[in-house]
Order: sequence, then structure tokens, then C-alpha cells
Amino acid sequence: MSRPPTVAQRRLIEAADPVTGRLRGTRAQLEALVRRGLAFRHPRPPHDHFLTPAGHRVREAEPQAPPVAGEAETDGGGGFAARVGGEERAPVSAAARLREVHSAWQGLLELRRMTNPDGATGRPCGWERTHLVRAAALALEAAGHRPAGPDGDGYRVRATPQPEAVAVYAPDEPFLQACAQTLERAGWQAGAYTEPRTRVRYLLASPRRA
Repeated sequence: MSRPPTVAQRRLIEAADPVTGRLRGTRAQLEALVRRGLAFRHPRPPHDHFLTPAGHRVREAEPQAPPVAGEAETDGGGGFAARVGGEERAPVSAAARLREVHSAWQGLLELRRMTNPDGATGRPCGWERTHLVRAAALALEAAGHRPAGPDGDGYRVRATPQPEAVAVYAPDEPFLQACAQTLERAGWQAGAYTEPRTRVRYLLASPRRA
């Protein structure tokens, strides 16, 4: 891409669905993004337009306030964000949250189908590898696991120094093992470890490549 996107194009990119990258705009606007390699037109009806990896990079490059360690990641636009555990405020409506999570998970499976070279939905895609904490948290929340509230008693997903791994904490061993099984079914590799100093048990999970 030789030139940066216009202000109008940036607005479209920023407004794309935070999980699937689905775009909304006029035909001319969407075709302009396609010509610049920032979007593609899905070959199947209804032929919606989605961000390409380059389009996702443009959105991720937008200036944002640095996240506070341990806080939930957001999509930067007030939209859906998986609960990573430890958030101070729970969703207002449990039923509405359940619908949001289900929709986000189905959208992520569709993104896998569209962007994995073999169309596989059982293996994490590129978006998940660049949003490890959010992706792992979505897999756990979509499977019905309880995220920790301000007082704990649920899972917590945290970033690690390793390039493609997250740490998952749970209040007890059965809960931890249930999280491991969920992540493995979602296409992740997960192993249980013990922190040497605190003796706290946790999972180290990373997206499976094959």
C-alpha cells in the first residue's frame, strides 16, 4: 500500500466488526478499499466485504491509550470485548451478554473459515494470534465458563512474555482443567504449570498451528 487511507476510509475501517472485520459502506467506498488491498469481497452470497490482514493492521495501528496491566482489552470503539476476568463491572443483562458472546464466537468461526488457507474452523486464525488474550477469553466465555469478578472466583486470562502464549488462572484445579479442555477443543494447546514462588497453578495456552 503506497498511500495511507483517507479519513473517510479510516472511519469505515474503524467501524468494521471487531471480530470478523465485516465492513459497511457504499459500493464505491468498499470497492475503493478492495483496490487498495484493505478489504475483500466474499465470493459467496450476500457478497459482504471484510477487512484483509492489511486492513486489520491499519485499524490496529490507530492511536489508542495504552492498556492498563490486568484490565480487559477492548476493541477501541466501545463494541464487544471478551471478558478476560477481573473487570469491575459485569454486563447489565446476562441474557443480552449471552447473545453477544454467541454471536461473537460464531463470527470468529466464520473468520477462521474465510482466512485459514484450508478453511478450517477448528484451528485459530491470524486475528487470534494477534489478539491472544481476547481470543482465549472469548473461547472460554463462549463455552460458558465464568470470568472472575472484582473478588475473583472465575477465570482470568493474562498476557505473558512468550510471543504466542497466554496464562489462564482459575480458583481451583477442576476449574483449571475444564478451561484447558475448552481451549483444546477450540484449537489451542494448553498445559498446566505451577509458579515456583507462589505455587499458584495456571495454564499456558497457545494457538495450535496444525
